[in-house]
Amino acid sequence: MAVNEDCRHYIMQTTRGNDKVERCKMDANEPLPFACPDGCLFYEPRRVSSAGWQVPKRPDDPPRR
Repeated sequence: MAVNEDCRHYIMQTTRGNDKVERCKMDANEPLPFACPDGCLFYEPRRVSSAGWQVPKRPDDPPRR
């Protein structure tokens, strides 16, 4: 199964320990491994693109060159 990353209910975050956390706000996903069900009834396309957003730099990140 795939993940509908363009769904407005899909959330992917990275913790301070660099662990990737994926979840569905509607709890419609398969838990392990994380996957969206085929033909999910809760699927809604994301209205705003995440393109162009910048994540603030963490103080322990090395400088970019």
